[in-house]
Amino acid sequence: MDNRRIAERLDAFASLLELAEANPYTARAYRRAAETIRATPAPVAELVRGGRVRELRGIGSGIEGRLRELVETGAIEELAELERDLAPALVGLGRYLGLSAKRSVEIARALGVRTPDELRAAAAAGRLRTVRGIGPKTEARLLEALAREAEPRPQRALLLDRAWDLVGAIAAALDGEPAGDVRRWRDSCELLAVVCAAADPSSVLERFAALPQIVAVLEQAARRAVGVTVDGVPIELVVAPPRAFGTALVRATGAPAYVAALEPLPEAADEAGVYDALDLPWCPPELREEAFRGEPPELVEPDEIRGDLHCHTTWSDGRASVEEMARAAIERGYDYVAICDHTPAVGAVRGLTADDVRRQGEEIAAANALLAPFRVLRGIECDILPDGRLDLPDDVLAELDWVQASVHGGQRMAQREMTRRVEEAMRNPYVRCLSHPTGRLINRRPENALDLERVFEVARETGVALEVNGLSPRLDLSGAHVREALRAGVQIVCSTDAHSTRGLGNMALSVHTARRGWATAADVLNTRPLRALLDARRAS
Repeated sequence: MDNRRIAERLDAFASLLELAEANPYTARAYRRAAETIRATPAPVAELVRGGRVRELRGIGSGIEGRLRELVETGAIEELAELERDLAPALVGLGRYLGLSAKRSVEIARALGVRTPDELRAAAAAGRLRTVRGIGPKTEARLLEALAREAEPRPQRALLLDRAWDLVGAIAAALDGEPAGDVRRWRDSCELLAVVCAAADPSSVLERFAALPQIVAVLEQAARRAVGVTVDGVPIELVVAPPRAFGTALVRATGAPAYVAALEPLPEAADEAGVYDALDLPWCPPELREEAFRGEPPELVEPDEIRGDLHCHTTWSDGRASVEEMARAAIERGYDYVAICDHTPAVGAVRGLTADDVRRQGEEIAAANALLAPFRVLRGIECDILPDGRLDLPDDVLAELDWVQASVHGGQRMAQREMTRRVEEAMRNPYVRCLSHPTGRLINRRPENALDLERVFEVARETGVALEVNGLSPRLDLSGAHVREALRAGVQIVCSTDAHSTRGLGNMALSVHTARRGWATAADVLNTRPLRALLDARRAS
């Protein structure tokens, strides 16, 4: 049993514990364990057999017992019992229809049904109105939702990292390709799709329905199916004939406006063949949003990034030391990394005072002596106070290699005050970059009332770069704002805001978000060698 399969079973267990309204900390512990196992290079099954699995972060005696049961028997008995009791297929359908897990189970038990087909039959027979709490309006809403089942959209869009994990795992299991919103690297994803090639689609469709992620199939045709996860997330599967795989992938990847402008699509075995037949240059998936038939630029590539300029350590709210973050950056092929822990005004977590910054500098110097020629930059993520001053004095900032200025508190300020606040900070001679400029949290908090056009003007005047933050809830600047910034002549930085060594992997989210804004390597400061990076503002 490989690590991916083990992690999937722990995730399924966590989901069903949530449905059973178990202790929320227990469910979270299993989810964290699943994440750890996915990121572990060693075979976890061997660690379990050797009695060493508790060496992994977050694996205690209880989870070790479940892992041993899973490795030795291929199953977790309590998980099987929960699956029998809770009917996750019905819960998945119910969540897709907008019902809570608890309400889905209540309706299923009241109707005496255990499968989506039985629920559909009961609804069609008018039995929904016999369930306590379902009146004519609720029945009409549910019947309408059931009629729209084939529309593969979740009730709530998924963050990009979760969407990639889900779609990528399904695509890998089926030897297919991710498509839909994830392949365009949209910051929140609604249309999740996988495209496969097969002369006979039946075996692919059967494998899809049997995947652990898929608890119910909402619709199935000769070469298409829509499945749903226990969380109510629909996934579309397209099984194309090999000769038309490229055509299906182009159609399943592009936004409707983009695909409509290319129709009728020629039949081709790969995407390159589609574009050749249309006499068009290849178009990167990130740019397939609006109608576009021109020559795209050479977009920045992930392997052109020379270093990560926004990382946290255990000095504030990170999980790894300076040396651990640096070694993880070296493993990724970087030349440098900037340690940018918080300052005290952030409030929610520990922040570094002036004395802390200088003591951390000693640790960074020791790491540099050990890891040369790799360079750890002394940096800070310095809060911008409400009046535009920075949270550390200039004499401390002057000692640092890289200063990021950030707004964390007071984000409901009016536009004029917020813009003045940010502008004042950007004019500080030691600030090199504005972190997560709009302050948005996707699906949770809108952008700050900030005049971005004015921010772009000040950035161009001062040489301050704007960050494309790679945390999946942020992705800030967005792709659209990146394009506006580049048109205004502003430089950007692709960073991860990593709080762990694993968080350095968020660089892909940052880079592909920059690509959605048409960014080339020349637009991104941290594609430059270290000396050119450090001299950038001085020359502006």
